[in-house]
Amino acid sequence: MILCPLNLLDSRAVIGDLGWIAYPKNGWEEIGEVDENYSPIHTYQVCKVMENNQNNWLQTNWILNEGAQRVFIELKFTLRDCNSLPGGLGTCKETFNMYYFESDDEEGRNVRESQYTKIDTIAADESFTELDLGDRVMKLNTEVRDVGPLSKKGFYLAFQDVGACIALVSVRVYYKKCPSVIRNLALFPDTITGADSSQLLEVSGSCVNNSVADEPPRMHCSAEGEWLVPIGKCMCQAGFEEKNNTCQVCRPGFFRASTQSLACSKCPPHSYTHRDASTACVCEDGYFRRDSDPPNMACTRPPSAPRSAISNVNETSVFLEWLSPADTGGRKDLTYNIICKKCSTDSQLCEECGNHGRYLPQQTGLSNTSVMVVDLLAHTNYTFEVEVVNGVSLLAKLPRQFVTLNVTTNQAAPSPISIVKKGKTTKNSIGVSWQEPDRPNGIILEYEIKYFEKGQETSYTIIKSKDTEITADGLKPASVYIFQIRARTAAGYGGFSRRFEFETSPFLAASSDQSQVPIIAVSVTVGVILLAVVTGFLLSGRRCGYSKAKQDPEEEKMHFHNGHIKLPGVRTYIDPHTYEDPNQAVHEFAKEIDASCITIERVIGAGEFGEVCSGRLKLPGKREIPVAIKTLKAGYTDKQRRDFLGEASIMGQFDHPNIIHLEGVVTKSKPVMIVTEYMENGSLDTFLKKNDGQFTVIQLVGMLRGIASGMRYLSDMGFVHRDLAARNTLVNSNLVCKVSDFGLSRILEDDPEAAYTTRGGKIPIRWTAPEAIAFRKFTSASDVWSYGIVMWEVMSYGERPYWEMSNQDVIKAVEEGYRLPGPMDCPAALYQLMMDCWQKDRNSRPKFEEIVSILDKLIRNPSSLKTLINASNRVSNILVEHGSLGNCVFKSVDEWLEAIKMDRYTEHFMENGYNSVDAVAQMTADDLRRVGVNLAGHQKKIISSIQEMRVQMLNGTVPV
Repeated sequence: MILCPLNLLDSRAVIGDLGWIAYPKNGWEEIGEVDENYSPIHTYQVCKVMENNQNNWLQTNWILNEGAQRVFIELKFTLRDCNSLPGGLGTCKETFNMYYFESDDEEGRNVRESQYTKIDTIAADESFTELDLGDRVMKLNTEVRDVGPLSKKGFYLAFQDVGACIALVSVRVYYKKCPSVIRNLALFPDTITGADSSQLLEVSGSCVNNSVADEPPRMHCSAEGEWLVPIGKCMCQAGFEEKNNTCQVCRPGFFRASTQSLACSKCPPHSYTHRDASTACVCEDGYFRRDSDPPNMACTRPPSAPRSAISNVNETSVFLEWLSPADTGGRKDLTYNIICKKCSTDSQLCEECGNHGRYLPQQTGLSNTSVMVVDLLAHTNYTFEVEVVNGVSLLAKLPRQFVTLNVTTNQAAPSPISIVKKGKTTKNSIGVSWQEPDRPNGIILEYEIKYFEKGQETSYTIIKSKDTEITADGLKPASVYIFQIRARTAAGYGGFSRRFEFETSPFLAASSDQSQVPIIAVSVTVGVILLAVVTGFLLSGRRCGYSKAKQDPEEEKMHFHNGHIKLPGVRTYIDPHTYEDPNQAVHEFAKEIDASCITIERVIGAGEFGEVCSGRLKLPGKREIPVAIKTLKAGYTDKQRRDFLGEASIMGQFDHPNIIHLEGVVTKSKPVMIVTEYMENGSLDTFLKKNDGQFTVIQLVGMLRGIASGMRYLSDMGFVHRDLAARNTLVNSNLVCKVSDFGLSRILEDDPEAAYTTRGGKIPIRWTAPEAIAFRKFTSASDVWSYGIVMWEVMSYGERPYWEMSNQDVIKAVEEGYRLPGPMDCPAALYQLMMDCWQKDRNSRPKFEEIVSILDKLIRNPSSLKTLINASNRVSNILVEHGSLGNCVFKSVDEWLEAIKMDRYTEHFMENGYNSVDAVAQMTADDLRRVGVNLAGHQKKIISSIQEMRVQMLNGTVPV
């Protein structure tokens, strides 16, 4: 900003004589005049143009420069044109000279000409003529010159005339300065400009009241008196804010925490201040702020406890899931800690779990609301506390906020054996010993030892033993053999140990041929004995179907080559129909219970042979437990009795946490009964329909994992179920699913889900693999197909497979490549597993062991379940001839609703204007809620049908 200059001299402002000195005295002449405003002015004139060699000087008074190093001289004058003079005198000049002389006082007034310093020769831009004199038009010229640098207190100015006709109207001497200013809360004082016309003076500022320098404030004063280039600034202290270039105090209820804050802020929620100039607000009682929390953050409190905690038990693994607290305390930094306690059954005393269990991803500092705990002990009661904390939980010193879950782990296979040692070794044998698994998870029933010559993996031998050591004989001398060992409990086999390599001793040649004679003799003797043993084995097996219970050797050996048993082996599952007397099978595999130990409480259903009841079982020396009781109705035939007890003969051979457990049978009194464990939630399909949309994906996957684990166990035993379906799966109060209904041959005769085949008998078409339908080839692979259908049932909450298609249409559609579309909101990974189970080539389907492994990986990595299949993928493989509801031609909305069993909403649709199929096809979930469909399961079902309808319309298979 350029401001007004500061005058050191202004001849027009002087009242009275100027007191300037002219030399010679007849040169410059002072004349009093008035200006255009009739104000008196002092004018010096000279016009000695008629004479040669003019040298007329005019000297000013001593001018004090007031500390300025550069001054400016403004001259206003008139000058006559020499050509307008009579005769055009040759001595006439049209310029004059200006000089100056520096002096510290007025003593130096008598100055010689040689002591003056010339400033400039002054010429007129416009000159006047004689005509102008007649009209009194004076052409005034203005010239400005600067002088510097000045080094003394003052100076004189002098004007030299050398023969011009000139009138000096006014002389003004001034300097420039940058005026005092407040900029960025810094005061910059008056500053006289520098000596150099291009010089910038750096000036330091001082911070105004209640402000401090963030960076030392500086500005530059230019030669023109203008402030330029501000550097640095002052900022109001904490507790003050900037207003109108001053720092004003923050009022009570407001604060300013630091100089970096823009202005005073109102105290954040749950805090206050009652004084001026506050730099922070105090938290209310019960609220807290961490040191690391910013001052403008609301004061917060600890969270409430987590909500809706659920657990899902799979053998010795537990998946815990919960919802975040209803009150987070106003913070987002929630973390969760898992406290595990192992409790005794009788005394209910609990102790810290210690090293029991492994937490995925971690035990403390969890940011997500779920955790998987693996490697727990089997058949053990655990209490898990899910504790939630936030950033101020420790400051509050309040009781812990947690939710408790009580779980009981199931039976589980043992962990892999980790230590295997080499024992006594000969040229033809290797002794091997091992230690029990770290986690037996029950009583070890036997060990399975698999070994083969290195490089010959397809030809191996399996030995079963109840001891922790064996000797493998019949080996080659100087050869390396690979050993792997696994343990079995009632829950099944654990994983094989890692491979251990052991070598037989080198072959030592005999000294003579005679040494071979004893060896040959022994070999012949052993061969004869073995032949007798095998013959006896075959005869006894043919006579009674071979029962493992009748011969229980310490070791059993089986030899395999390219996956086939080379010698007759031992079957784990024994078909009860091979017994000549069915009663023998029942008594061998099922425990007889005295009817007095059973209390029947109520009827819960009806079976083919009689009523199904719930009740209590109290065996001597044991606690009372709830049970389910199947009864055989009066007037039964011998065949009905055999069929009824046949299922018990099958069930009694199984012992697995995901297989329905047989408690025993009553055959010595009437009614004849089969007693099993009680499953509180009944059949899986009915349970899912009642709880449509109520479970998390992880819970559903946990159910599927349990079913797959049970089927893996059955498959390992050599048992083919043939009727795996959600209706034949039971659910207990802990959402553990258990496979049941092992009487396919009798049940299917009256099963509405079954259909006649060309070979007689009935099979459940919608759940059965194509090769089993066509050729009655039931295998574990056909059970895998059925498992895929069960997966679909679970993810669709009990929806009927293939909807209202007839059994014949289902058979035809499946043969032509149609597969069920993915259920609504089904994770893509699960639907892919379903499709793998439905491979036409049974050898391409996964084994149950692989299915369990896949589901375990999904449960341990829940993020892999977030990718869902979209609507177009769900129905992309629907056939026009055999599609679901999407390609049926519906004439009306009520017909469509009736087809999907949602006709209860017909009036709702009509009242809201959805009276055409085309209008329905445009509906969204929000539209459904508006018409009154509020149940989540019903919304899913209707939206699923609408999406299929849309895709079919786009494909042109449904007339619009």
